[in-house]
Order: sequence, then C-alpha cells, then structure tokens
Amino acid sequence: MANVIEAAIETIKKMIDDDPKGPLHVGEVMSCWIYLGGLEEAKILVEAGLNTTIDDQLKHALEEDQKLGGAQRKRLTQFMLNEGITLPPSSESKPFSAPNSIPLGVKQTDDELANGLSLKIVSLIITAATASSQSVRDDVGMMFAQFQAEKMILGANIKNMMRERGWLKIPPYYYPPGAPQNN
Repeated sequence: MANVIEAAIETIKKMIDDDPKGPLHVGEVMSCWIYLGGLEEAKILVEAGLNTTIDDQLKHALEEDQKLGGAQRKRLTQFMLNEGITLPPSSESKPFSAPNSIPLGVKQTDDELANGLSLKIVSLIITAATASSQSVRDDVGMMFAQFQAEKMILGANIKNMMRERGWLKIPPYYYPPGAPQNN
C-alpha cells in the first residue's frame, strides 16, 4: 500500500505547476494551525502511552507514531514559520515514568491506549484530507496529501495490530430485512 501511495504522490508532484506562490488564504492558515495543534496533542497521548504500557507491540506502534508525528511537526512548524504563521500553543512533554508505578485507577489499559491512538490518527487523517482538498496553493495541498498518506499507512498497521489483539471496536453488523444471514 505504501508504494502505491508514494507513486501517486510522486505523479501528482510532477503535474503541479511551478507558478510563483501567492499568499496563503485564511483556510490554509487555519488548516496548518489545526493540524499542528492535533499533532501536539497526539504527542502528549503517545508520551503518556509509552510511560504506561509494557506491551512491546503497542510500544512499537506508539514509537512509530512518535517518530512520524515528530517529522510532521518539524516540517509543518518550519513551513508555518516561513509563512509568518503564529504557532499554536502546545502542552509540555511528559517526563519518563515507570509503567508499574502508575496507580491502577489512573493507568490506561493497552486497549484504551491503542484505541485512543487510533482515534488521534483518524482525526489527523480527516484534517489532512480536508486541508488538502481546500488548498489553493499546490505546495500546501501536496504537503497535506503527504501527511494524510503517511498517517493512513501507520493507521492501517495499527488497525491490524488491534484486530489481532481483539482491541478493534467493531460496530454491529447490519443485515437488511429479508437478506440471507451467514451465521
């Protein structure tokens, strides 16, 4: 899946005009601000998760999100500073703590951590897709299309892990009246 998305992005890049860039419109600025704010909040969730879980597979997924989120934050922050956009406020990083020192009434389960991470990824995918589709400047639209593709690949991997572990929340199946049911 990653190769298909990367190929599509490269093809689109080649089709983009090299016209001089005009100023950003207010929607593009807002999209940058909202996406960076989402990345900052996801960072805190991931740090808390890394302090909480002892599950190696979930820890790996959290570290992958942390790595991708850091790269996207760096790229978007630099873009925003270059364009003169004020950065959104961000929460302080979480200090390291030992997972076994967290009281059980406060500690999130691995299921809760995985689902929270999944929701953050889905939220950022939707935000990036909206931003890309509403962008007038090609460079902005392309940047958000890349962010969306990167998060989709990560999200697909996390969804597979969640399915294997029984953590994926699946709504009830719908069988239209009169349709044969496979039991």
